[in-house]
Amino acid sequence: MRLKVTDTAASSSKGSPAGKQTPKRGPIARIILFVRQIIAELRKVVVPTRRELVRFTITVMIFVIIMILIVTGLDFVFGSGAVWLFGGEG
Repeated sequence: MRLKVTDTAASSSKGSPAGKQTPKRGPIARIILFVRQIIAELRKVVVPTRRELVRFTITVMIFVIIMILIVTGLDFVFGSGAVWLFGGEG
């Protein structure tokens, strides 16, 4: 089974959707468009409730504490192994 490349896929330029080309705009128009897009995206943001925020904070803190304990344990094990292997004072 062979795959065939269609003309539409081959003729698209610079990653734009097939056949669609964006009109050229000046730098001021591009900046205005960029700001409009930022505002549109910010309107989609959902602010967490106080309860969700507390839950997320506690979850992150517990995860960080667990990671600190794991890294501390590995540091102790590898440090002890290095002292045992290479000999050292103490």
